[in-house]
Amino acid sequence: MLVALTEYAELHEKSSDTVRRLAEYGNLLSARKIGRNWVVDSEEAYPVKKRQSNKPITVISLFSGCGGMDLGFLGDFRFLGKEYAKTGFKIIWANEISPAACKTYRENIGNHIVEGDICQEIDNMPKEADVIIGGFPCQDISINGKMQGINGKRSSLYKYIVEAVKKVQPKVFVAENVGGLLLKKNAASYEKIMKDFGSLGYDVTCHLYHAEDYGVPQTRERVFIVGTQKGLPQFVPPVETTLKDPVTAKTALEDLELMDENKDFSHIWSRANVSGEQGNRRMIADRPGYTIRAECHGNIQFHYSLPRRISMREAARIQSFPDTFLFPCGLRDTERQIGNAVPPVLAWQVANSVKKVIQG
Repeated sequence: MLVALTEYAELHEKSSDTVRRLAEYGNLLSARKIGRNWVVDSEEAYPVKKRQSNKPITVISLFSGCGGMDLGFLGDFRFLGKEYAKTGFKIIWANEISPAACKTYRENIGNHIVEGDICQEIDNMPKEADVIIGGFPCQDISINGKMQGINGKRSSLYKYIVEAVKKVQPKVFVAENVGGLLLKKNAASYEKIMKDFGSLGYDVTCHLYHAEDYGVPQTRERVFIVGTQKGLPQFVPPVETTLKDPVTAKTALEDLELMDENKDFSHIWSRANVSGEQGNRRMIADRPGYTIRAECHGNIQFHYSLPRRISMREAARIQSFPDTFLFPCGLRDTERQIGNAVPPVLAWQVANSVKKVIQG
């Protein structure tokens, strides 16, 4: 017998809002709308939530860099007093061509990273994984680059993510790149990239993220292309956490102002003189830092109050790396690694939305 949702809720000692959500999400098979009201068969059993498996969600990571995106997908770190919990993901294989970045990755993430060119290592990937992630090189797409689009040597490497998805057939893939991908000048590149990812038979979405809206003390635009296997729930981008109250540069860096240089902590900075190049802006204390660039050649932004450029540890903070994340490299290599990285806090937010897809 069909009854109102409120009556069904009372029968099972649940709230009306909970039962309505079950109906809207399709978890009550007999539920349907009559006019503006929901009804459901009173004999239908109340759906019991399946117990989540403790089995880790396996991940293959491409173009891993020093591990910013991978750290976000793993979780279990602390940044500016906030805990970012374990996510349940396990990275079983990673690849990066830069020896210095691999050294940093091993120091902080694990020894599973394979150092080498992806075009030679792609056949050595595991044959199975739940998720594939990768921030494919963006220098040819970035507004600070040569704007060659996917015709450039490095940005065409996204094709290896496409190839990896073909080989492994993961449940979800995540490809990250700069916000400049959405510029009119890059329209042809964007259409080609989306066409190639769309040809894989996945439901593919593309979303622009402003890192400062997710707890990262930096104005940084990034695009995430997410593909989900047919039959899985739709990927829903995470809700902004600091949309109206972004973390400022001073909040992120104030406790480091009186610290002496410390190479082991990467609290070292460039002595490059002011020039006409980008990166010579001074931070503003009460707003997030400017975008951290990978190829600034020492012309990184200046501290908001001190007469120097920001240190590598301060740059890592602006990128949302925890202080426990160490960079066992010189200044220039560290500068590139931090600038190329996906902010871990932003990646953590995306990872949790991916987890919802995997768990249904």
